[in-house]
Amino acid sequence: MTQTKNMKIKFGRRFVKQYEKADHRIKEAVKKRIDIFRITPFHPLLNDHHLTGNYSGYRSINVTGDWRALYTKSIDEEDETVVIFEVLGTHSQLYK
Repeated sequence: MTQTKNMKIKFGRRFVKQYEKADHRIKEAVKKRIDIFRITPFHPLLNDHHLTGNYSGYRSINVTGDWRALYTKSIDEEDETVVIFEVLGTHSQLYK
């Protein structure tokens, strides 16, 4: 597993709103998974994968068995990876 050193993590407005509405248990799980993601983005616990359909261009990580965090990834002018967590929700909320 590789460690990513040059990575900026940001949070989109929609993600923040959904995070603020989430149960305390989910908030704690989100924090833990993002901490893992910072160190090892493709850690097996995260089940990181790209999406298709309505979320084409996004990637998803598992927060819990049912909750997902969706993000986009790009490279900025300093050649650093920028990850923006955009959406947070349950599998059924996201993939209707």
